[in-house]
Parts: sequence; C-alpha cells; structure tokens
Amino acid sequence: MAYEYDYQNVFARILRGEIPNATVMETEHTLAFRDIRPQAPVHVLVIPKGAYVNFDHFGAEASEAEITDFTRVVARLCRELDVAPGDGGGGYRLITNSGVDGVQEVPHMHAHLLGGRGLGRMLPG
Repeated sequence: MAYEYDYQNVFARILRGEIPNATVMETEHTLAFRDIRPQAPVHVLVIPKGAYVNFDHFGAEASEAEITDFTRVVARLCRELDVAPGDGGGGYRLITNSGVDGVQEVPHMHAHLLGGRGLGRMLPG
C-alpha cells in the first residue's frame, strides 16, 4: 500500500522548527512533547522524525533503528514520567489513531502517552 505524506502537517512543521513545542525527550529518530490540550496529567505525544502517515506505515517502512528508538523512547518516558507500573507508577495508556474511523487528526504517525490518574474504560461496553 502506498501512503502519501503531507509535509505541511503540524508535526512535520514542528520537526522543522516552524512551530514551537514543549519537548520532553528527543533522540536521533524520535521526538516527544507535551500535548497542547492534555487529557490527563501526563499527556505526551511521541512521533518518529521520519515521514510516516500512521502506525502500519511506520511498522512496514521504518528502519529497525527507527522502530527500536521509538519503542525505547516510549519505555523511557513511562519510567521518567512515573507511570510505568513496574517502577511504582499507576499505569498508562498508549494510543495511536489511524484514518477516518480511528479519528486521526494529524497525518503523521504519533502515539499519545497518557497517565497520572485512572483513565477509565477505553471504550464503553
């Protein structure tokens, strides 16, 4: 499947330095920053620096180094933001939305890391 990346999306502009952000962590392949409309005490967006539209695009086409770096950044953030249950935190939710049905608002692969309070059920049921 071919994905067409929009180089004018807000996260691409953040990566180019055109829009400021509240950086929490940055590595060679990944940027993590605070969400401007937080839905929990901890609400960090984690994005790869590469031009990937969504998670399946990232998983299919990103290099091993990019995938490993992204995953390790999420793990480090969980520990450093005190939400990792194995380190005494209460837990977290990691969400990535894709496409219209997934209500993806920005066409750049990103994960929402949320925690710091009980988050309730993800979907009613």
